[in-house]
Amino acid sequence: MKPEDFLRGIDRAKVVSAIRAAERQTNGQIRVVVSRHRPTDTMRSARQAFARLRMERTYRRNSVLIFLAPGTQSHAIVGDISVQEKCGDVFWQEVVEVMAIHLRKGEFTVAILTGVEKVGSLLGEHFPRQPGDSNELPDDIVEE
Repeated sequence: MKPEDFLRGIDRAKVVSAIRAAERQTNGQIRVVVSRHRPTDTMRSARQAFARLRMERTYRRNSVLIFLAPGTQSHAIVGDISVQEKCGDVFWQEVVEVMAIHLRKGEFTVAILTGVEKVGSLLGEHFPRQPGDSNELPDDIVEE
């Protein structure tokens, strides 16, 4: 699928609203990236995007990236070290699999919303919002 078609199929306002709603429950940070490239290794590309966006610079090291590459019909999730310690790879694989069901049906917004909600729930459980917490990263969808 062409990334442009995928991006046209996303309700950006709903995605941004879901990220903000999830982050109201946690001091963790969530970002969504849609790649215009055709990565041969989606996880590697996701980790590179994570680094490029400086997501490891959050105060508590509890940020999560949802990475989608429509050109290769692939996606991955990367969590910073604090999040990885709490959930491990099994949780990420579950989220990826649930998102894949919706992506195969062409339900792009639903797939992303599902991923954001599941990640937000985990972050809220392990990293609840504290007084004085701030939004450390932008909530918009990143296209690269």
